[in-house]
Amino acid sequence: MTTSTSTKTPDSIYILRIDLAHIKPAIWRRLEVPAGISLARLHTVIQMAFDWMDDHLHGFHIEGQNYGQPMPGPFGLEMDELDEHKFRLSQVAGLGSRFTYTYDFGDDWTHAIKVEKIVPPKPGVRYPRCTVGKNAAPPEDCGGPWGYAGMMQTLADPAHPERGELLEWIGDDFDPAAFDIDELNAGLAVLKI
Repeated sequence: MTTSTSTKTPDSIYILRIDLAHIKPAIWRRLEVPAGISLARLHTVIQMAFDWMDDHLHGFHIEGQNYGQPMPGPFGLEMDELDEHKFRLSQVAGLGSRFTYTYDFGDDWTHAIKVEKIVPPKPGVRYPRCTVGKNAAPPEDCGGPWGYAGMMQTLADPAHPERGELLEWIGDDFDPAAFDIDELNAGLAVLKI
């Protein structure tokens, strides 16, 4: 991830509500991003917002079109995908738009995204930023929404035979209700958009 501060003031700000689909209790973030952010950089912002490690393929599905990252070899762009580096959010989505971002096509972490508002930037505010969110994102590679649900059941049962092994893997300090907005915004503040 590129980490350099951007000093350019954006023309407008998209306020996005991003929910991790098929998860209870809800895991979500409200992000404010420049309208001119590329889909590739929006991918980076979402990765940070949900504490993903960017170890897997991803893609956006917006208004019937797929956008992804070009890669050499058999896992590159599919025939119907467009290069996410070449499109700005404001080119593909407007006020009220709903679209998805999927991370890790094996685990299928689908993020439902809605453009809630488009507003002028506030003086002195760095974008992107998160204004609110709820709950920690699931650990990477835990098996998608259904694997995460099973993981949570295992953690809730002190007598479960796999609980010790699971705690060893994720760490006994994993708190599914934790969300540190200040830590997230500190990371977002140094992104070059």
